[in-house]
Amino acid sequence: MNTEQLKKLEKSLWAAADNLRANSDLKSTEYATPVLGLIFLKFADNKYSKVENEIVAEHAKLKGSRREKPLSEVAIEKCGFYLPEHARYDYLLNCPEEEDMAKAIKRAMELIEEHKKELDGILPKDEYFALTRTDRTLPAQLLKTFSDIPRDATGDILGKIYEFFLGKFALAEGQGGGVFYTPTSVVRLMVEVIEPYKGTVYDPACGSAGMFVQSQQFIEDHNEELELLGEKHDENKLFVYGQEKTLDTVKLAKMNIAVNGLRGEIQQANSYKENPFDSYQKFDYVLANPPFNVDDVPVADVEDDIRFNEYGIPKKKTKAKKKDEGKETVPNGNYLWINLFATSLKEKGRAALVMANSASDARHSEADIRQTLIENNLIYGMLTLPSNMFYTVTLPATLWFFDKDKQDDNILFIDARNVFTQIDRAHREFGPEQINNLAIISKLHKGKRREFVHLIDTYFEKGMELLTENKKQVEPVSEQLLEVLDDEQGKVAVGDLVKQWKELNRLQKEYSDYQASVVGKFSDEEQVDDINKTQHSLLENFEPFFEALHQGLKSIDKTVRKQEKAKADVAKAKGKRASTDRQTKLLKTALEQLHKEVKSAELFFKHIHWLHERFPNAEYEDVTGLCKLASPDDVKEQDYSLNPGRYVGVVIEEDGKSEEEFISDLISAQEQLNFLENQSNQLTDIIRNNLKVITDDQ
Repeated sequence: MNTEQLKKLEKSLWAAADNLRANSDLKSTEYATPVLGLIFLKFADNKYSKVENEIVAEHAKLKGSRREKPLSEVAIEKCGFYLPEHARYDYLLNCPEEEDMAKAIKRAMELIEEHKKELDGILPKDEYFALTRTDRTLPAQLLKTFSDIPRDATGDILGKIYEFFLGKFALAEGQGGGVFYTPTSVVRLMVEVIEPYKGTVYDPACGSAGMFVQSQQFIEDHNEELELLGEKHDENKLFVYGQEKTLDTVKLAKMNIAVNGLRGEIQQANSYKENPFDSYQKFDYVLANPPFNVDDVPVADVEDDIRFNEYGIPKKKTKAKKKDEGKETVPNGNYLWINLFATSLKEKGRAALVMANSASDARHSEADIRQTLIENNLIYGMLTLPSNMFYTVTLPATLWFFDKDKQDDNILFIDARNVFTQIDRAHREFGPEQINNLAIISKLHKGKRREFVHLIDTYFEKGMELLTENKKQVEPVSEQLLEVLDDEQGKVAVGDLVKQWKELNRLQKEYSDYQASVVGKFSDEEQVDDINKTQHSLLENFEPFFEALHQGLKSIDKTVRKQEKAKADVAKAKGKRASTDRQTKLLKTALEQLHKEVKSAELFFKHIHWLHERFPNAEYEDVTGLCKLASPDDVKEQDYSLNPGRYVGVVIEEDGKSEEEFISDLISAQEQLNFLENQSNQLTDIIRNNLKVITDDQ
């Protein structure tokens, strides 16, 4: 199953499940846990089905011998689960209609827990009875919905579906949802910067375990790249340790790491008071999104704890009154968390954490702690996030990066406030390429130039794949256009478009020559300059190609609108209602799709241009408005502020259009506005006349 197919499946599953909820009286909070439980059940069944024949064969082989084992033991050795008949997905799916499905699902969950002690008390059970409150068939309908997940869907596919649903439920719950879920794109950026290839990962505020899942995904995604670059890597050497104070969230996390096949442990604990993993200087990596601005932590709980006091305890500006002695609270918990992350790292450990922007410039005792951290050379980098990236609050946030094995005493500042993809009116995220582009800044700073040219190479590859697919659609769309257009100028424009697409043959040849010239070179550091130069030359060939394509498509758009307007004017003159014929509608849809796909393919080349413009020599350099490598003196001059905006500066971005192009776009937009206004006026007249007819009859 490729990425596109997975996205379609995720959306259709969510649409079906959410539609069922919409027809009930269930709140999102009541619905989330049982739905996620069924995804878990489907995962367990898929995994068990793959090795079921082996389990049965092994059990038969040992039967009657001294090594004979119960079927359940053999299953756990082979698969990690034992699913008796009544816990199988198909059994539940095919239960008769009169069966109490909530009771049957609860029994299935109990049977799984009975044979997998790590999940004891974790899987949802009684929650399924709430689903039957207004519709007793709802559990059965949900079972049917998730049966659409293919039987051969692997653990990583089920894991991605589970994460997708977590995100959707978090979005639906708003303020409450963000407590257990950090948006995947933010986590992915954190992981890409600290690169947790192997070792122990700790999250003292782990929510639903998204940090751990993305750490595992990072390793899987980069295995091929490491092989291409000639670097050694160990697979399946990641162990995760998380703590979370809310039991319901702990349950979500345990299901999540089970679905994703992660090894490790999640415990229920309050990180201010409890230390179940003895975390001081214990972990290779720390990843977390802790609660911001907590102000009710008693000083007595933390002042003698080395996890929190090594770099200083946040204190209030004024001394406590005599009656309040022993009852003081920490004024703000942000620096307690920052202390905890710093002290949990091993000698060469790295950390990434989400923190409120205010912590970067906090004054008084927090400023002293921040100065101590900087002087101890623990801070590797700071990255300002765009607003509206989180489901809980719109407060701006910053990513802090620690590295106890830094090779210099500088701090890398990145301002990413203008790098985002808008999801809806109130929410934003990083697209996959935006994550790569921001993470590569850190990699260039570390001297990883081969990764930079390899990233550019992947963008060329993906862009060429999309262009080749687009080209296949040009001919049928062009034929449709010629059938509909009765304007000679329009037919010329179609011919020019077809001719322009033929230029792709030359570009494909140049791309093939490029591929041949770089094959086998990415593992050699000395070849980076040559590869980079070749990539710059290749990109120069694509820019005029896309420019001509857009002009051709705009010209055809203009012709279609002109013809449509002429038909509307004729109809109006005859006193008839103006309408777009079916053929023209189909044509406009095809044209819109062509525009969309050309832009989609061009996006990869735009990312190449973005990177080449900022890092032309495939090596790190300060870029105004984006990144700055600040020296200790620079930071001292800014009074130890860690706000990236103070260092990177501001740049006014140009849109890259000439005056002629801007005016042409404006005229085109005006023509479209006039056409739509005419249509609107015609519809208004029709509605007014219809209303007049109805009211005159009364």
